[in-house]
This record gives sequence, structure tokens and C-alpha cells, in this order.
Amino acid sequence: MTTGSDVILQRMMALHPKIIDLTLDRVWRLLEKVGNPQDRLPPVIHVAGTNGKGSTQAMIRAGLEAEGKVVHAYTSPHLARFHERIRVAGELISEAALTEVLDRAYKANGSDPITYFEITTVAAIMAFAETPADYTLLEVGLGGRLDATNVIAKPALTIITPVDLDHQQYLGETLAQIAGEKAGIIKRAVPCVVGPQLDEGLEVIERVAARNGAPVYAYGQHYHVSTERGRLIYQDERGLLDLPLPNLPGPHQIQNAGGAVAALRVLGFGEEACEAAVTRAFWPARMQHMKSGHLVDLAKPAELWLDGGHNPHAGRALAETLAALPDRPIHLICGMLNTKDIGGYLRPLAKIAKSLIALSIPGEANTLPAEVTAEEARKAGFEATTAASVDEAITAITAKDPNARILICGSLYLAGHVLRENGA
Repeated sequence: MTTGSDVILQRMMALHPKIIDLTLDRVWRLLEKVGNPQDRLPPVIHVAGTNGKGSTQAMIRAGLEAEGKVVHAYTSPHLARFHERIRVAGELISEAALTEVLDRAYKANGSDPITYFEITTVAAIMAFAETPADYTLLEVGLGGRLDATNVIAKPALTIITPVDLDHQQYLGETLAQIAGEKAGIIKRAVPCVVGPQLDEGLEVIERVAARNGAPVYAYGQHYHVSTERGRLIYQDERGLLDLPLPNLPGPHQIQNAGGAVAALRVLGFGEEACEAAVTRAFWPARMQHMKSGHLVDLAKPAELWLDGGHNPHAGRALAETLAALPDRPIHLICGMLNTKDIGGYLRPLAKIAKSLIALSIPGEANTLPAEVTAEEARKAGFEATTAASVDEAITAITAKDPNARILICGSLYLAGHVLRENGA
């Protein structure tokens, strides 16, 4: 069903001829036209990084809300519905509110060139500025330095999750260049929590922080996180916390939890908020075990899992997560965009999965054709075929291996399609 917000979003797509063109000039111009709402936001926690941004943000939100705090949250991309990007005072923005704020942003912009992400980010900032809350969580869309979210003069806190190679065509070919773009969110004298980093990236982040007089709270230096006897052990200069393991699955969530706990500690919150962060977070399509819906029924008795990771770091994290689960034959259903390092993503997974069925992502102009994905999967070491749909792929797997563990993976865009197909 087409809604009022859908119509306006379609109009916004036509305002800029390029998919991505990183600059802040267009954002500053529109913010000025709508009265600079970025200056009226509740205290901002700004999150950048290659992997783990969404999970870390979800954990921080869970911790803050457990303390009775009212929280705005901005994430991207969405999965099933655009509304997922904008959470106002703890609730997904309503259709009426979204339509109204998008319409105002669109009219204020007029015919001036602006990207879809830029104008919708401004609309989100307008919605947040007009509704009371205690905190605003802003997730960077791409990079950091020139991202449309990087318009907050004095956030309460910045966070940089692990940085790895991704979006090289926009952010630079080397890890140092990409880290420099992520570090662009660091502001003068504003504390920065830094998750696990490769040395090349950490050096850049620390250099930018030093230049800005920004206190750094870095993993492995200022805080430590590990597991012991089925518990999460966190330690910093304030002491040790013995916490439950994160409810979000996967070994990589230990590090994300460490960053979230560090952030809450820097903000002055105690153990109750930290425990809520690791036990109450929900973040769909991040190694999500699907429990009900059309596709789940089709797969039974096989397990159905969904993940939107799409770069080499995500591939390694997925492989570790799958390896730690109870033993079942693993089969992948995979669709990817043509901008991603498919070989780097698939090679770790080829070591633990029996087969891969490749899909073209429905409705995505930049999808990698299923045949190409299958060929790249074979190069990575998979037994690979293609299918015309998710339903067809699930049916093919369960016919051969009824008790399989099926992981649908490779793209957040495919994940969104799956959630809609499943009845999200």
C-alpha cells in the first residue's frame, strides 16, 4: 500500500542525480532554511564505524531506557519500512508525523539539489528537535566527516566502532583513509569511545582526537571486555562489571557490548543500565533467528536465520557466530550489491557452510546478478547454484536437508525484502 510518506520519499529521490555525493553544503543550506534544528536537539551520542554501529546503538538505547530516559534514535538503512530509521521519544515515527515532517523538508528545500539521505536526515533532525527527550542517538550513514549527520557542534559523546574496508569508492582505498573519514565526527573536547581497531586505523583516530583535545576511551587501553564462565567481564578505571552475555547472538557482540557499556559509563550510568544494555537490546537482521511467519513455516523443521552484513569483517563475524551454534548442516541463501567485496565476504563462510544458493535482490538496480554471485561463491569454495526467489531457495534446501540451518545473508536490502515477504 502506498502511503503519503511513500509519495514524498519518491519525490525526494529525484532531487539529486547522483546516488552518493559526499558534501555537507546542501545539508547546511537546508538546515538554515528550517531554522537550524540541529542546535536544539537533546544531548547527542554520535556513532560511526564500519561494523557494529546499529548493534552498539541499540544496546546504548536499551541501557538509557532502562534508566527511564526518553531517547530519540536515527539509523539507516531501513529494512521493511522507512519509519524504522526514525524513532521519536522511544517510538517509531508515526505515518502522520513522518508525512508531515517530510513534506515540510521537501517544501523548504524547493528544487535545490540534495540527496535522498541528506533531506531525510534533516527531516529526522527536525522531528527530534520538536519533541522533548533526554538523548538523541545518531548513526552515521556513510563515513563520518562529510556525512549528513555530522552537523552537531557539541555532542555529548562520539563513538567509533571497528573500522574496516568498505565503501572504498567513497571513503578511500586504505584503512587509514577510511579511519580518517570516520574520525571526522570527533569534536573538540568531546569524549570519544573507540572500539577495537587495527593499528593503522587506531593511529589515525588517536591523532584526530589529540588534535581536537578529545578524551579517548579506547578498547584495550582504557577499557577491556572478555567472557569468562558464560559471563561478560567488563573492566575500566572505575572497576569491574560481571554481566550476562549479550542477548544479540555472535562473538562479535561481545565487543559491541563493550563499546556500549563504555559509552554508558562515560555518560555516568551505573551497573543497572549496563546490564540492560546487554540483555534488552533488539536489532533485526543482525544474526536474527526468525521464529514465525510465512518463510519460517516454509522452512520447517529447518532453522531460518537472517543477517544483513555485507563486507569481509561481517563475513568473518558471521562465520564465528555460526561455528559457535549447536551443530546442524549450514546452507546459505545469498544476495549482494555489485559494490561489495563478495569474495572477501564469502571466503570465511565457505569453510563452514555446505552450499550456497544465489539470488538477485528483488527491486534493487545495483544487485549483483544471481549467476555472478554463484560464480564468485564457487571461486570462494562453495557448492553454489541460483534460485529465482527466497521461497524457491528454501524449498530446494529443505528437500535435500530438512534439518538444515538456513542463513539468508549478504545485504540489508535482501534482509528487508525477506522481512516483508515473511510478514514483517
